[in-house]
Amino acid sequence: MEIVGLNRDKKRALCLFAGLLAFFLGLLAVGGVGVYHDSEQYITMHIHREPLYPLYLAFFRLFFGPDNLVPAMAGQGILTALGIAVLTEWLTRRFGLKLWEELLVVGIQLAPHLITRYVSALHIFLENSVMSEALCIPLFTFYLYFLLRMLFEGRGRDAVFALVFSYLLSMTRGQMMTTILMWAILLGIRVLLHKKYRMLFICGSAVILVFLLRDLTVHVYNYGVTGYFMGNTYGQVNTLTNVMYACDEEDREVFEEGDLEQAFFDRFYREAQERGLNYKFAGDAFDERAAYLEDNHDILKFQILEADLSAYYFGLGEVDYYEQSSMSDEMAGKMIKRLLPACLGQWLYDYLLLCRNGFVRSIAVVHPLVNPAAFVLYVLAAGLALLQVFVKKRYSAAIVMGTALLFIAANVCATSITIMCLSRYMIYGFAPFYIAFYLLVREAIKKS
Repeated sequence: MEIVGLNRDKKRALCLFAGLLAFFLGLLAVGGVGVYHDSEQYITMHIHREPLYPLYLAFFRLFFGPDNLVPAMAGQGILTALGIAVLTEWLTRRFGLKLWEELLVVGIQLAPHLITRYVSALHIFLENSVMSEALCIPLFTFYLYFLLRMLFEGRGRDAVFALVFSYLLSMTRGQMMTTILMWAILLGIRVLLHKKYRMLFICGSAVILVFLLRDLTVHVYNYGVTGYFMGNTYGQVNTLTNVMYACDEEDREVFEEGDLEQAFFDRFYREAQERGLNYKFAGDAFDERAAYLEDNHDILKFQILEADLSAYYFGLGEVDYYEQSSMSDEMAGKMIKRLLPACLGQWLYDYLLLCRNGFVRSIAVVHPLVNPAAFVLYVLAAGLALLQVFVKKRYSAAIVMGTALLFIAANVCATSITIMCLSRYMIYGFAPFYIAFYLLVREAIKKS
């Protein structure tokens, strides 16, 4: 039956959205809801977690009661389907893609969901899972949509929407604060190219205000949930884990003799040595060292650092969980400031190991045969983009690739500071990279 009032493009967009909706909701019907180790922290609004996803789940609890997880997962699937449809239709119009090319772009965006289900260590279908990534993925798709519109069309409202979605992303996962800085860098470049220098002040002021708003929102949220006006905790403990992993015994000398910090260091280091949780046990090969650090990060963090800090502060008495968590994070921050300069060389080497795996996982899976191919792809992508810009004077596909590469670099480098680069942390860069790569190849072989 004819859909009255809709042109051919709108009908095609609706059919695409309907197909994506059937795909995600069908997988939910078949696979059900995935509840994992981290899920309980989001449901209980844990102090370690950013506010937006716990609030999202709370919204569904309010309306659906105890049986809220299925509707919440359905909401995630609907948002993801809508984001993919919106971005695909814009790319189709902007680059004049044919139907089979449009379907290819859709397939590229579906691939990360299948990779995390069938290839990654957790084997989870994200959009059916009680995990913040399930909300972060569609938010990132909308962010990318408005960001690209901002770069290509230069409209102020697209810049505002892109910034709003970067704020929402930062409220869902802390690592996504990089999208705020990325927005500022790309808008700043555009402003400079168009010689609108006064806009730089507005751009800088907007970034500062968004970071301040984010900090205030987190504090207000935690006050409403816990009664404490405080930020999220545990970030410093995460970072201290990789610092302790890189330490030698003589690094204890950076602390004053008899200080509490030194006592913690001695205990952490002794227990880590006893269990082989130090860089000295990692082997010689690059791949072995990277895998060893990733395999042992959580053991060192949860079973030694967190366990010892919690035991000490709870042992003081009259301390509740939130006070203990804040004290542990504060102590971790103090230790990082003293230890990092002492072990900087080894820490930096380990950091590069994590980054290497992060760059690979952003576009592939870590494997001895795949790793070199992934970096060849990066070189080809950068080379094609530069060729288009400086030789053929074509900029469209290069802009998309530059955006993808900038995000991947920011995401990898930021995540590697605090934790290892698991596939579910890196998955956001997969679709932008391969969409941009296809557009570059397509543009390169065009005759005019």
